Parts: sequence; C-alpha cells; structure tokens
Amino acid sequence: MESKTPPFPPGRISDLAALKKDGRAVRCQTSFDILPVDFQHRRNPFQAYIFLCRYAGTVDDRPFSFRKCYARGCPNNLCPHVSQAVMIANRYLQRDYHKLEQTGIQLKRVLFTLEDMTLKFEGYQETYGPILAIHDYINIAKEGNPAKVTVALESVPGVEHFVNHNHPMIFLMVDFSIHCLGKSSRYERCLACYHQQRQNQERRGKIETANARLALLYKEFDTAGVEYNRVFFA
Repeated sequence: MESKTPPFPPGRISDLAALKKDGRAVRCQTSFDILPVDFQHRRNPFQAYIFLCRYAGTVDDRPFSFRKCYARGCPNNLCPHVSQAVMIANRYLQRDYHKLEQTGIQLKRVLFTLEDMTLKFEGYQETYGPILAIHDYINIAKEGNPAKVTVALESVPGVEHFVNHNHPMIFLMVDFSIHCLGKSSRYERCLACYHQQRQNQERRGKIETANARLALLYKEFDTAGVEYNRVFFA
C-alpha cells in the first residue's frame, strides 16, 4: 500500500511529527498567549481565558505557522476553573513536547504561566479535589475499570481580545460527560477554531483538523475499552 504524503502546511502536532519522520528538515519554535474571550454559549454570554500555543518555523525552508488551544478556563461553573485550566494546558503541552522529541524535533519546554491567577485561586484543588483530564480516565479504563463517555460537539462563537484589536472567532468544542468509578464528571476541549470573517476559507480545513483529533482520541478510547458515542463535526 502506498504511504501517505505528510501534509503541508502542517496544522497539527501529528503533522509535524509525520513530516519529520518523512525525512524533512523541520525547525520550530513556540510562542504563547493567554487571551480573554467573550463567549456566547447559546443564550448565556460569559468571559473566559483561552490558553494558546503557536508553533511556527520551517519545513525544508518553507514557512509554516499554526496554533493550538490547550485549555479554556473561567472563574465560574460554565467551563473549567482558571486554576484547573493552567494545569490541564501544561499537561497536554508536555505530552506534545514528548511526541515531537520522539521524532527528533527538540523544543525548549516552556510552559504556560498565570501567576497572579494561580496565586489568587491557590487552594482550589484542595477544596474541589484533584484535576482529571480525559487521558486520566483513559488510563483508568486501561486498568480494567468501566468507563462511559458521552461526546457532544458544538460550534461556539467568541471574541478574542488583543491589546489593540479583537478577533471574532468560532471555536469547535467537544464536551465529554464521563461516568467512571461511580462518579460523573465533565471535561471539555477546544479542537480547532477559525475567524468568523474568514469562515468560507477556513471552516472546512479547521473541521478536518478537529475531526482528525477526534479520530485519534477515539482510537485511544477503543484501545482502553471506553464506551462512547462516535460523532464528528459536519
């Protein structure tokens, strides 16, 4: 069977890893943003912070740039708490650093910091319990514990606030309702986003990116024996 050509420009960590494995010369560096965003969830507006990492560099001297959202946090119950989001974002960022290092792409392991908010909400974990991400539940299932996940997808509009301008965006969100170890919980992730004013040019590609990330996650669910509903963005 003919091998698949790695995509260019890369839009995911997996794409960068595939290009490196294909023998391409990959150079990459990261930059970080923690942006306030005004979300409009159905009829409930709220503000949250999104944790973004931009990967930029060259593949065989051809420039590329893409960004990945690692978490969303707010100080209310409409999404994970800010202090949770900082730690969740860094856990997934460390996973991606490890994936890239395994292919020979070395990056300085810079992490998200939100010192003022982290100090402000110090003690939150002690009050509300440990932070579990979706891969914690996958590992629990691998140990033989039944786990059921209901997957719900939604396109959520929001406005990103920069210093001198705003970006109206659409965020492709996945919400996991999890029942495991006799307890129910929720966990969410942003799988991709695109500019509202450029949706004709960007929407289809971002949906493909989000669905590719879902497919990888579903494969891990299958391996671990997690019961779930298999849905994709249309």
